[in-house]
Amino acid sequence: MRTHGLMILLTVLLLPSAVPAEGGDGLEGRHLLVTSVRTGHTEIFDVDPASGDARNITRSRDCENRYPCWSPDGQQIAFTSNRESGTYNLFVCDADGSNVRAITHERGTGVAYMPSWSGNRIVFGFHRAQPEMASIRPDGSGLTILGRGHDPCLSPDGAKIAYTGEVPGGVSVFVMDADGANKRQVVHEANPWGAIFPSWSPDGATIVYSFKAGEALELFLTDTAGQRPPRQLTHLNQVCTPAAFSPDGKWISFRCTDEMYWRSQERMEKVYAEKPGDKRPVWVIHPDGTDAHVIEALHYQCSMELPRCR
Repeated sequence: MRTHGLMILLTVLLLPSAVPAEGGDGLEGRHLLVTSVRTGHTEIFDVDPASGDARNITRSRDCENRYPCWSPDGQQIAFTSNRESGTYNLFVCDADGSNVRAITHERGTGVAYMPSWSGNRIVFGFHRAQPEMASIRPDGSGLTILGRGHDPCLSPDGAKIAYTGEVPGGVSVFVMDADGANKRQVVHEANPWGAIFPSWSPDGATIVYSFKAGEALELFLTDTAGQRPPRQLTHLNQVCTPAAFSPDGKWISFRCTDEMYWRSQERMEKVYAEKPGDKRPVWVIHPDGTDAHVIEALHYQCSMELPRCR
């Protein structure tokens, strides 16, 4: 079972903005940070979801650039790339794509993926001999291994990390302190399919995540204390994963597809090779479950990573 997220996902981040105008997608004034293969290569773009205008941030051919996330002030971007050694390392650049620098320096089989940035720390998945989580400063100092787990996501205040942890029968949602202490399970069921990708609301009170619902993966919300039953957010009867809140908390962006192709190596390789145009379009939904819709400007942009917005 592939639970560590080493698949091409779309990353879309909704940025803060004024109240959207009536009649639009509700995303006017925001930007999406998107991993896309629109050029034939896996590149990172800053996209205006209302107009469809896109700026190529990485501009680096013949390598894979994935899993971007904004710095807390929106002035920098962290992402992973195999541009230097063929191994996926963590990089940081300015928001316009300039001043690129590697902050991890793995070679061989090590893989860095799914960064999350809060305060002066970046946490990320670190797959070497086993799936682990790690923390590092944006200047590359202070690398700390946080223990086993997948897809760590820092809370907005930087004090907690939500992550995917292994349980009997699959994986589930856990929370721990930012230093790796006090691990606790907050969703008390097992998802046998992986691809949970927990992500915090801006106020730190709620976590959105993907979970098995019948034969589908739907989005759910849970309180971070794990004291109330989870609430199902989407009812699309498809594969909804991964997801992220906008900074103002009004929207959740996510990807939706018709199959869990990552569960089969052969099928996954075929999808990545063919790059079907609408295989994994970007959707948004309000946290109360209303107004779920595809972002038309990205409907036919094949890119298969987590959506995030600023």
